[in-house]
Amino acid sequence: MTESDRTSRFLTAPRLSKSKFLAGLQCHKRVYLDVHHPEWATPPDSSMQAVLDMGTELGVLARSCFPRGVLIEEGYRQREAAIAHTATVVADPTSPALFEGAFEHDGVLVRVDILERIPGTEAETPSWRLIEVKSSSRVKEVHLADLAIQSGVLQGCGIALSAMCLMHINTEYVYEGGEIDVGRLFAIEDVTEAVKSRQMNVPEQVAEMKRLLLKGDPPVVEPGPHCQSPYECPFWAHCTKDKPARWIYHLPGSKQVVRGLVEQGITTIDEIPAGTTLSLSQRRVRDNAEWVSAKLGAVLQSIQYPVHHVDFETVMLAAPRFPSTRPYQSIPVQWSNHIEDESGTVTHQEFLHEEPTEPRKRWAEALIESLGERGSICVYSSYEEAMMRQLAEAFPEFRLAFKPILKRLWDLHPIVKDYYYHPRFNGSYSMKSVLPALVPSLAYDDLRIREGGQAAAEYYRMVFLEMDWIKRAEIRDALLRYCERDTLAMVELRRVLGEKAGGL
Repeated sequence: MTESDRTSRFLTAPRLSKSKFLAGLQCHKRVYLDVHHPEWATPPDSSMQAVLDMGTELGVLARSCFPRGVLIEEGYRQREAAIAHTATVVADPTSPALFEGAFEHDGVLVRVDILERIPGTEAETPSWRLIEVKSSSRVKEVHLADLAIQSGVLQGCGIALSAMCLMHINTEYVYEGGEIDVGRLFAIEDVTEAVKSRQMNVPEQVAEMKRLLLKGDPPVVEPGPHCQSPYECPFWAHCTKDKPARWIYHLPGSKQVVRGLVEQGITTIDEIPAGTTLSLSQRRVRDNAEWVSAKLGAVLQSIQYPVHHVDFETVMLAAPRFPSTRPYQSIPVQWSNHIEDESGTVTHQEFLHEEPTEPRKRWAEALIESLGERGSICVYSSYEEAMMRQLAEAFPEFRLAFKPILKRLWDLHPIVKDYYYHPRFNGSYSMKSVLPALVPSLAYDDLRIREGGQAAAEYYRMVFLEMDWIKRAEIRDALLRYCERDTLAMVELRRVLGEKAGGL
């Protein structure tokens, strides 16, 4: 880029969108990078992409609540055409609603999820209801800011708004089969007064963002807690690439403690003064030393053979597909079980429900058979217990079988947390932190799927979206390998911990 190109780039008044406006509310540096250096952002991973895809699916479902509404189909790169089409629909008194309407005022472009014409209002000056669709189950502060910028642009375009609303998921809705009752799946909350109280700040907020976007360099903003709220910033990796490995914001636990240390001028964990009040986890990170409890060996010996090492994977659907389930209810669809007998011999069993049908009964039947009647059941969270209790509640025929199984559960997670620490844990006791430190050969780097959210997203894609059987097979294999790794990891973690405790 030549110097003249660089100069002209920043002389042009920048155009904002509602997403960029919200980015600017979170951090001025973020909106600057969004506009001038989007290539520095970390692309959304498959978990985040699944959330975005789910939002798109819900947006389509929400439109069915407004029959005869008109969709503005022109894309975001067809700005002028979209604005013109929107104006035509707004002027047509026979159009009861429009979806994805494009409006621009004072250099801010917004696309509106739903704009509903209020029946009975004058054709020349109709009144409208602005409705933003969200996949969340409640109103959040960021949603109100979203509506504030949208309503400001609409009113600047001459649109008279009688109400501003948030349309979100109603988690009390129980799906009973057949067609989804979209009127019950969604709840519409009138948040007009809350939005109005935020509207008065929008003009100055927009003006301030435009001023900083005209500058040749991004504003200086140090990374901190704001980078994760209300959303994880895609520029986190870029903004923290030069931070030291023991950067103070890597201290786990209370961010209030971290903020207090930062205010004292502390930049690394090693600079934390003696006598600072820290949690146990924070003290271990500061001390940066391996620790083995004298009680670890006795705790590990409490296990009974054959030892079943079990992990579950679930899917959470915003729009439920199985009878007697609610939005975002965890539905178990997969399990893995590594079984170790007293001689050290290990066998593996697994289950994956691959069809878009009710998975829970087949899942439970196969699991009960695999677990048998003997031996401890090693898990690495309380999640497996919660899933089995939920399933026993939903299907009474399994209660008798699950009752003794629940008594055999043996959770390895609190054992690691209470009786052992390694500096490479960095204060985290998740499997993704513990395994690379103690069993690096089983770290997740070689897997296509590396964490639970990604597994759920890939499962959803395999079962409900993907039509290519080869790609479905690839996802199936990746899901099986991921869940298998989780349970093999527990076998090896028990072995290594036994060595740490004195060669059990």
